[in-house]
Amino acid sequence: MSWRVVVVSSRCKLDLKMGYMVIRGEETKRIYLEEISVLMLENPAISLTGCLLEALVERKIKVIFCDSRRSPAAELVPCHGCHDSPRKLRQQLSWTPEMKGAVWTMVIGEKIRQQAQLLAEEKKQREALLLESYIPQIEFQDRTNREGHAAKVYFNALFGMDFSRRSDDPINAALNYGYAILLSAFNREIAASGYLTELGLHHDNVFNQFNLSSDLMEPFRILVDRCVLSMEISERSPEVKRQLLNILNTHIRIADAQQTVLNAIRIYLKSVWEALNQNDISALCFYDL
Repeated sequence: MSWRVVVVSSRCKLDLKMGYMVIRGEETKRIYLEEISVLMLENPAISLTGCLLEALVERKIKVIFCDSRRSPAAELVPCHGCHDSPRKLRQQLSWTPEMKGAVWTMVIGEKIRQQAQLLAEEKKQREALLLESYIPQIEFQDRTNREGHAAKVYFNALFGMDFSRRSDDPINAALNYGYAILLSAFNREIAASGYLTELGLHHDNVFNQFNLSSDLMEPFRILVDRCVLSMEISERSPEVKRQLLNILNTHIRIADAQQTVLNAIRIYLKSVWEALNQNDISALCFYDL
């Protein structure tokens, strides 16, 4: 089973040899491809051979390309995620608005529950109780926007009343970086399952290639928030990015077992597909710490 998150930062050439990714830079290193789950390329000067790209796609290794600021800019997404992609696409197109709305409503409720739990951990009891009171108020498809109200209370409680998600500052940069890592992980698993990331449950932006991923990752955002909150962030440092990337290797509890976040995403999405394909909302399985 793949488990390694590999970050390549320096200018080099990546090649394939005997099942290994060969990194040719100031030194030559080799990493067995079967061990890699995520490959992060932080330097635009890194070059890859076509043979290596083919092998990465075949093994469903998530490849993230960064820009000159070392922020995620693109990713490698296979055209065909699994052997029965046409069947999965038919399933996806047959999901009813009622079931999509029901799943989305549950996802938003879980997101707010996780936010309230983090606030309680941070001794923000008043705000935590307020968010908990929003959960039973959530209507179908969150028509009254409890998610938006919760977000305002949540971020102001965590980062101060002057904090805004629209600001260009180190905290927002860290949050956005962590969310981008999570989004890439969801894209990988959704594509590997044979579904289209473009067709969301709630998000339907015609310019967003990852509407479905944006929908389903919502409860996992709190893992990034918790990580950012645990660090003293005053600048956009490589160490901050390393810790955020390592979130994928941390352990959380799902389906009565401890799993890495990467495995938990896979288990969670499998429960989502079961709920949507069998019209059974009780199949949904969420994580806990």
